[in-house]
Amino acid sequence: MPGIPSAFLLLLLLSRLVAPVTFRHHRYDDLVRTLYKVHNQCPDITRLYHIGRSVKGRYLYVLEFSDHPGIHELLEPEVKYVGNMHGNEVLGRELLLQLSEFLCEEFRNRNQRILRLIQGTRIHILPSMNPDGYEVAAVQGPNASGYLVGRNNANGVDLNRNFPDLNTYFYYNEKYGGPNHHLPLPDNWKSQVEPETRAVIQWIRSLNFVLSANLHGGAVVANYPYDKSLLRSPHRTSNSPTPDDQLFQTLAKVYSYAHGWMHQGWNCGDYFPDGITNGASWYSLSKGMQDFNYLHTNCFEITLELSCNKFPRQEELQREWLGNREALIQFLEQVHRGIKGMVLDENSNNLTGAVISVSGINHDVTSGEHGDYFRLLLPGTYIVTAKAPGYDPKTVTVTVGPAEPTQVNFQLSRSTAYPAQKAAGRGQGSRPKQSRITRKKDPATKRHRGPA
Repeated sequence: MPGIPSAFLLLLLLSRLVAPVTFRHHRYDDLVRTLYKVHNQCPDITRLYHIGRSVKGRYLYVLEFSDHPGIHELLEPEVKYVGNMHGNEVLGRELLLQLSEFLCEEFRNRNQRILRLIQGTRIHILPSMNPDGYEVAAVQGPNASGYLVGRNNANGVDLNRNFPDLNTYFYYNEKYGGPNHHLPLPDNWKSQVEPETRAVIQWIRSLNFVLSANLHGGAVVANYPYDKSLLRSPHRTSNSPTPDDQLFQTLAKVYSYAHGWMHQGWNCGDYFPDGITNGASWYSLSKGMQDFNYLHTNCFEITLELSCNKFPRQEELQREWLGNREALIQFLEQVHRGIKGMVLDENSNNLTGAVISVSGINHDVTSGEHGDYFRLLLPGTYIVTAKAPGYDPKTVTVTVGPAEPTQVNFQLSRSTAYPAQKAAGRGQGSRPKQSRITRKKDPATKRHRGPA
């Protein structure tokens, strides 16, 4: 078959060799073949890309679902799932492969709920953040007694204790004054973290994620921030709520009550009312990923502990999928709550990095690269302010309902009290940037190319 690109031959071969996703454990090569197979079955709504490599050079693959994959559409939120951060906690990895096949199959079957979800949401699925650790655990399998074998990456580092510690910075700011969002990273942060952690940080800085869940094992509970205790002792447990505590509890309960048995509370010898817990009230940990998401980006992340057995037997996987399937879909749907909108200047240029504040909630979000913002909120009435350096702030009162998010656009006028400021570059927490785009009558129809 001369003239056919080698990449096409590879995809064709993979599509012929890979059987439908079955309820079995997938080693790295199986995982890659499965992701390619799903992409080949649904090429119009998926994109397979990687965000970096593990210590041993394995790609960290992400499968994206969208009606325009690879493109950020204005006012369409970005959401992610991350699995297998601890290599020996494998159920999340298998559930995300099952979810990928389910989304593809149901979209092809014209399931209206899945059609709405994919047409209105950009979904990113990272089945394995720690493929090196998984391979170590998989050699041992579910029958051995080494409870922690494969947990860490190939350098022996626990990736959920490897993110920059922003909690201490925030607790200081909360007490003495300072930023409550998009806290800066140390200048040398890249040298302080593992390759897998670095890849994820760069990923979540490159896309304006709104909602996320990190899938773990060893318990059955939905865990929400903060993970790090406010108490000085790093091992002391205490309830350490975020300014968005009620929202986080609601997000955790959505998963718990849609799950087959998590909401019952009694699981794995532990009891958690409603099947949820504040992370630090369970046990305190520093440098975790869910706190980092909240303090450094616009993303609200929870941690889902999904099985008593970190490496369930193969025959248990179908039951686990059926117990988690509805919860996985309902959680994705939660990204469509609260408020969203555009932040523009008086000439209808987009403002990047404008700050959106909600009165009474000491945690702000910012507008993304294309001027759109998303703020998750519970139903209620709120006073919301948009502000940007060099512009007069604008405040509105908005009522949020229980269904679709309320669209609230802001058009800011240049302040006469301040000179014009140079537009800032990209990056978390940067000053607002102006950019002119050609706009259709419905701004949601204007699309922009996302990162590769």
